[in-house]
Amino acid sequence: MDLYLSMPTKELIWWQVDRPSTPPLGKVARRRAGFLLRLLQLGELPLKEPHVKRMRDLGRGVYELRIPDAGDRWRLIFRIDDDAIVVVEVFKKKTGKTPNRNKNAARQRLRLYDAAIAGDDSGDDS
Repeated sequence: MDLYLSMPTKELIWWQVDRPSTPPLGKVARRRAGFLLRLLQLGELPLKEPHVKRMRDLGRGVYELRIPDAGDRWRLIFRIDDDAIVVVEVFKKKTGKTPNRNKNAARQRLRLYDAAIAGDDSGDDS
């Protein structure tokens, strides 16, 4: 039996991230992002640089995944919850600091996600 198939994994949720019909990342970068996200789901990727940066100003458990792509630098902002990895923002980084518009979008999406989860009683059939 495949070891990874028998391990519990966190669900990967893309929360209101605009996904164009053609992914913005190049083929190699898409594969790298998928590989790193899978390691996150399995709890196998260390939450430290060079791949991951903590985003303390966005809340507990929020990180930025760093994806190099043929001279470009892509970022995925995500939060690790008990049962899921929630991706809330994907953008090309052009400066040394994460732009406020991307941070604000991530904050808003996390608030919306939390509100949706708080109102979700689909697991309670009693």
